[in-house]
Amino acid sequence: MSMDFNFFMNDVVRQARQEIVAAGYTELTTSEDVEQAIAKKGTTLVMVNSVCGCAGGIARPAATHALHYDKRPDQLVTVFAGQDKEATEKARSYFTGFPPSSPSFALLKDGKLCRMIERHEIEGHDPMQVVNKLQEAFEDYCEEV
Repeated sequence: MSMDFNFFMNDVVRQARQEIVAAGYTELTTSEDVEQAIAKKGTTLVMVNSVCGCAGGIARPAATHALHYDKRPDQLVTVFAGQDKEATEKARSYFTGFPPSSPSFALLKDGKLCRMIERHEIEGHDPMQVVNKLQEAFEDYCEEV
C-alpha cells in the first residue's frame, strides 16, 4: 500500500513540475540556482509550486494563463515546496515579511519583493481571480513585451 502511495505521489509531483515548466517557467532546484536567478536585473516571478491538490490546481493554471498579457515578468522561475527544500528555503528568504506559503507567487524587481500572492489568496478562489491578481502585479511592475 505505501509503495503504491509513493508511486502515486511521485507521479503527482512529476505532473505538477511538468505543467509549470511547460508554461515557460525555469525550475530552480538549488539555493545557487535561486541566487543566480534573483540576482538578474529586471522582474522575476517566482512560483512556489506545491502538490496541494486544491490550491495547486488553481495556482498552476493561473501561472500559465496570467502570461497572456501585454506586460510580463522578464523571468519566470519556480521552486517546489516539500521537494526542493534548499531552493524553496532560499527563495523564501527573499519574501521578507511573509510566512512560508505554498503554493504562492512572488514578483521581484532587481531582487526586491514587489508583490506577494499567498496561498490564502489562491485557495478557494477561481483561477481567473488569481490570474487577475498576477496581471495587476504585472501591470504595476513589468514592462510591455
